[in-house]
Amino acid sequence: MSQGSAPVDPDTLRRYADLVVGFGANVQPGQILELASDLGKEEMTRAIAASAYRHGARFVDANYFDPHVKRARLEHADTETLPFVPSWYGERVLALGEQHCAIVALAGPAAPGLYNDLDPTRVGLDRLPAVKESMQVINDLTVNWCVAPCPTAAWAALVYPELEEADALERLWERVLHICRLDEDDPVAAWRERARALGETAARLTALRFDALRFSGPGTELTVGLLPSSTWQGGLDSTADGIEHLANLPTEETFTAPDPARVDGIVRATRPLVVADTVISGLVVRFESGRAVEIEAETGAELLRTRCAHDEGAARLGEVSRVDREGRIGPLDTVFYDTLLDENAASHLALGSAYEDCVEPADVERLNRSDLHIDFMIGSDDVDVSGITAAGELVPVLRRGTWQI
Repeated sequence: MSQGSAPVDPDTLRRYADLVVGFGANVQPGQILELASDLGKEEMTRAIAASAYRHGARFVDANYFDPHVKRARLEHADTETLPFVPSWYGERVLALGEQHCAIVALAGPAAPGLYNDLDPTRVGLDRLPAVKESMQVINDLTVNWCVAPCPTAAWAALVYPELEEADALERLWERVLHICRLDEDDPVAAWRERARALGETAARLTALRFDALRFSGPGTELTVGLLPSSTWQGGLDSTADGIEHLANLPTEETFTAPDPARVDGIVRATRPLVVADTVISGLVVRFESGRAVEIEAETGAELLRTRCAHDEGAARLGEVSRVDREGRIGPLDTVFYDTLLDENAASHLALGSAYEDCVEPADVERLNRSDLHIDFMIGSDDVDVSGITAAGELVPVLRRGTWQI
């Protein structure tokens, strides 16, 4: 079985593509679609493109990233050139916003372990295919976008190393289709119901107006301050033009922007994360006055330290998120080694840039700013989440993954 082949029937692949395009990104007639993919994901990429044209897209621009070309750069280029990104990469993203385009990005590690034998500091310096301008167009609300998982044989082997290649890929596809609710008669209706529930939870959290959150569990005692107008988000998003979309398919989280100057304590990641196709496991981060002052890990620590030294905001938090046990990912008790899936299985934090729609205009200038946004998972049944009121009262929020509010 080739790496890009999908062990699902054409009708199922078409239904999945239609869910991503028609509901996730909600591509509009006449829109240009930017389709970000990786080599090895051609079959899903082509299904997405066909769906987009069926939905009336004016043009689909399929943009493939080749991690092996990146490896050649990491092996041979001068170190000082590794952070360089040609200007037209960012200009292209800004043009997508200016022309109010749609974006679909296919998630899932493209070549897990490809850079494991290289100097992690060098690997950390090259951020491609990510570019800093992406966060700007998201904050400007000028693009309707969706990130969705695309299984490959390489990714399946990482998740299910005990299975043969074909069986592992089939298992991963089964899990992805279940997680994305393709096993429902009406996946769109199922997602609208889940989005409604997430929106209601976000509204309840916002109404409580906590001053801070406390995470307590094995290896974790962390207090995360919130801004005066920190507003919880969850479910569907909307562009400035009023186009509703589901930015992450799947999504099981409610999230907001913390106060980047008020984070203190120590936190232990409860799941590995993957940065630049490199697994970072056993992560422990200590914060003082909002800044990550110590970063330790069993694997991948130096790569993450390099990323967090990229700019002033890279070592501060831009997002705090809670995930309950009502979603479909956590109950599978599987580490997917993919941020999109793993961050929607457990509560998480993100180092780097914040989302502007998480605060009111008066607090926008206080948000953390960075070229980066790196999520890492800190939630489990053993980690309690509490809200701290302005008067210092401790209010239970999550216990064993169940909402207490």
